[in-house]
Amino acid sequence: MPYYAGLRRETDPVRKRVAEGLVRLRRTIVDSGVPPKTLDGNVLIASWNIREFDSAKYGGRLVDAFHYIAEIISHFDLVAVQEVRSDLSALDRIIGLLGGWWKYVVTDVTEGTLGNGERMAFVYDSRKVAFGGLAGEIVLPAEKVDTEVLQFARTPFVCGFKAGWARIDLCTVHIYYGKGVALDSRRLEEIRKLAKFLAKRAKVPAQPAGATSPPTGAPDNLILLGDFNVFAAGDATLKAITDAGFSIPKVLTDRKGSNIAKDKYYDQIAIWRGRRFDATDRGGVLDYYEAVYRAEDEGSYAEEIKATKSGKLPKFSDWRTYQMSDHLVLWAAFKVDFADDYIAQLAEGEKQS
Repeated sequence: MPYYAGLRRETDPVRKRVAEGLVRLRRTIVDSGVPPKTLDGNVLIASWNIREFDSAKYGGRLVDAFHYIAEIISHFDLVAVQEVRSDLSALDRIIGLLGGWWKYVVTDVTEGTLGNGERMAFVYDSRKVAFGGLAGEIVLPAEKVDTEVLQFARTPFVCGFKAGWARIDLCTVHIYYGKGVALDSRRLEEIRKLAKFLAKRAKVPAQPAGATSPPTGAPDNLILLGDFNVFAAGDATLKAITDAGFSIPKVLTDRKGSNIAKDKYYDQIAIWRGRRFDATDRGGVLDYYEAVYRAEDEGSYAEEIKATKSGKLPKFSDWRTYQMSDHLVLWAAFKVDFADDYIAQLAEGEKQS
């Protein structure tokens, strides 16, 4: 639960507005099926593209947004965040609201026009998830058939974590968008190359010469998640992920989209099957706009919406996406507590490793 004490310093109207929003938001999160967090059992993993976090566009984010973002993150154990900007003060502010047991790991800024000055981050509750020490950005190696090696517009970020009985490598992405069409050639190529590269690594863990078993500390599982800019559930961009051997948890295959209109499947969580890490029947898309920055809240923000340089007021529907995001939250719960299974198998005389 985030720290709310700072709200006491706000004016009465702001304090009341944010508190009422938090009440609705907490209820919506529960109603969306997000289970209560525990220190054992399932690990709750989410992916969220937080639009230009943090941008000064339209005057910047209000105190409301910081409290709502922190509240949402607090209900998960590990969140992959895309579109973090070079200035980390906004992310630090979120961590300050969440509490000292929350940590983050971030990439450097991806330079160049296509990089858009973005970082990617993993934000995690260290009471449940431990950082394993691995952190790196993926650069594709040259292949004999390639005359020019494709590199990513925004470099994918891999980190190793431990949760319960599972050791997990997670790779978060913000894939090239390009033309506003379902099948952009570069977007497809980025997804195909990345999935193929990660699948190859997952099949054959790196081992020292002469070794006959996987190295100590090798990850048991691999998760590929983030903003893939996939338009439809059945298009070639998503198929490129599954063709490489990744699978989408069943609970995430029959769901609404993760854009505001809920008709695009931009965000995905895909799993390379390992051990001691099982998909559950809990997951989906969290639509926080059912609780905060609703259409009926427009009047309460009238004085906060600033005119652009051209003197025009932005539409509330656009302005609010720079407060929260133009992406909803994709999440899933995974089983990482296998104590009962382990003990039962020992009782039956089976050796376990």
